[in-house]
Amino acid sequence: MCSIFGVLDIKTDVKALRQQALQLSKLLRHRGPDWSGVWNNDNAILVHERLAIVDTENGAQPLINDNRNHILAVNGEIYNHKQLEKELAAPYPFKTKSDCEVILPLYLEHGTEFIDKLQGMFAFILYDAEQNRYLIARDHIGIIPLYYGYDEHGQLFVASELKALVPVCKQIKEFPPGHYFDSKIGELRKYYKRDWMSYDAVKDNPASLTELKSALEHSVKSHLMSDVPYGVLLSGGLDSSLTSVIAQQFAKRRVEDNDQSEAWWPRLHSFAVGLAGSPDLVAAQKVADAIGTVHHTVHFTVQEGLDSLRDVIYFLETYDVTTIRASTPMYLMARKIKAMGIKMVLSGEGSDELFGGYLYFHKAPNAKEFHEETLRKLDRLHMFDCNRANKAMSAWGIEARVPFLDKEFMDVAMRLNPQA
Repeated sequence: MCSIFGVLDIKTDVKALRQQALQLSKLLRHRGPDWSGVWNNDNAILVHERLAIVDTENGAQPLINDNRNHILAVNGEIYNHKQLEKELAAPYPFKTKSDCEVILPLYLEHGTEFIDKLQGMFAFILYDAEQNRYLIARDHIGIIPLYYGYDEHGQLFVASELKALVPVCKQIKEFPPGHYFDSKIGELRKYYKRDWMSYDAVKDNPASLTELKSALEHSVKSHLMSDVPYGVLLSGGLDSSLTSVIAQQFAKRRVEDNDQSEAWWPRLHSFAVGLAGSPDLVAAQKVADAIGTVHHTVHFTVQEGLDSLRDVIYFLETYDVTTIRASTPMYLMARKIKAMGIKMVLSGEGSDELFGGYLYFHKAPNAKEFHEETLRKLDRLHMFDCNRANKAMSAWGIEARVPFLDKEFMDVAMRLNPQA
């Protein structure tokens, strides 16, 4: 998990502002401990703290095109980048194998219209020096965090976490998921729109378990794109068990070259966390034994949880009690995962919201209200479960990927008729 930091619409001394930007970005370095990069001119500053997962040798950011007039800082993963590269209308001289570099030629060819083509999780700032124009965007559901604010001079600050904006901004807002801001237009616009956001579009649909299974398998496989060791979070519940068993099916071959070569790290490691005697740990071990992962059980005590609360609140940037309660064991587990040299994990966030997995869904009076409640839960997910998974893991420099929230999988799942 990386971080981005930007200063735009610059009105003060850029030399002093550049030094300030570097110091503020340093507050986000836990997210990207592998490398730091900065670019600026008199109108914009982009800073990037990198967690190297894809193209570890050449993928440092900000990424710059050949003409050196389009500059890009991205936090995230674009899982369909190879397909997007094939669909480009004109050849493009890629400088890296980074999955994010494809954003530069897409912008060149399509302007802002390319954003919904991106299959992945992301938050980015793209600065067009030729037009003194900038484009800011966040993924469809808010898997990756992004915030913005203005200082006393009216300069725009953008960052992956609040803590980098608090020292300079009078007011801070969350950049909304599924939106972009084009300075040429001057307003936030929503790009993520789906037919299934209306119950009338799904009420007569069938339900194909075969299609659903295939979509989830495709999602999990695409999320295994990695040049570093990875693992799975396995609680023993249905959602994490499904992602783990599918990941195990594909772990022996390298996803990056379409299964043409053996995986660099063919043994899949799974992780579970809990208090001693927790039934979840027993269930997780049973699943791990059944699917053959190298399983690691992380125990923590109540006192260790209490001792970590201040740190959890600092990294999660929330006082929401439910989020903090769920984040504390995840935060403690992340440290153990980091100690093993693993930099990416799959997690099961989103499944309960997609499929009505919470107990109170059983009381839904009809299919329409069931569907509309899943929409409400998904719309708020960026404030809770996505925030928890992203920041609890990135506190220790680990990237959490969430296959259930893959855009194509969500389309399949949410178009199911709840009564079918």
